Amino acid sequence: MDEDVLISEDGPVLEFVLNNTGAGNTITTAMFNAMLETMNEQLQTPSARLLRIRANGSVFCLGRERSATGLIETHVEVERLVSFKRLLRKLPLITIAEVHGDAAGFGFGLAILCDYAIVSNSASLYFPEMQFGLPPSAIMTYLAEYIPPRLAFHLVLTGDTISPETAERIGLISACVAPDHVHLRAEAISERILKLDEQAVRDCKSFFQHSLQNNFEQNARLAVETLTIDSLRLQRRDSLTER
Repeated sequence: MDEDVLISEDGPVLEFVLNNTGAGNTITTAMFNAMLETMNEQLQTPSARLLRIRANGSVFCLGRERSATGLIETHVEVERLVSFKRLLRKLPLITIAEVHGDAAGFGFGLAILCDYAIVSNSASLYFPEMQFGLPPSAIMTYLAEYIPPRLAFHLVLTGDTISPETAERIGLISACVAPDHVHLRAEAISERILKLDEQAVRDCKSFFQHSLQNNFEQNARLAVETLTIDSLRLQRRDSLTER
């Protein structure tokens, strides 16, 4: 198992702990693969009821690693990113993100995609991708499902930080709490869900996801194409700059 993400299962609770603390818990290829493998297993044969995602260190997650070069590697990297987000939505487990610190780019998107996002009121939330010249197509496949498109466009285009209080008010996250209450609130939600009928919970989640799935799948395919092209453009630009 990749030590940059600690995966454990305790009864009905599966847990991912981001542990790449030296790099702001940036998600690497190995971390993606480890989490994807576990989620695929749970999709085929669910043995847990909850997936809780938290992080060690001072931040939650500051994005994802971009290490691919060339068309094929870049396409594979983008497919992996979109597959992760697609699988997280399809998972029959209820997903809970415990965001104790800053969440940027993929990290912010990861929290939004979870069924519950419990966020510390001291965290900074933002999408910085456009500052590097890379439109975050994968994020745009779903962001406007949660907030008005005009606001979603502004957040992505400018990279402006949104406060947890505002994010809660507009429905982008589930709860904004004091830093030492993030884990406690996640525990309370977990206990409440585990008291409900297991199949009824899965049916409830399935219905909500099905109602969103058609647009998401169509947008996901477009995101793969767009993000691959934009990533290659940046690689070429950087290559010319270095000459």
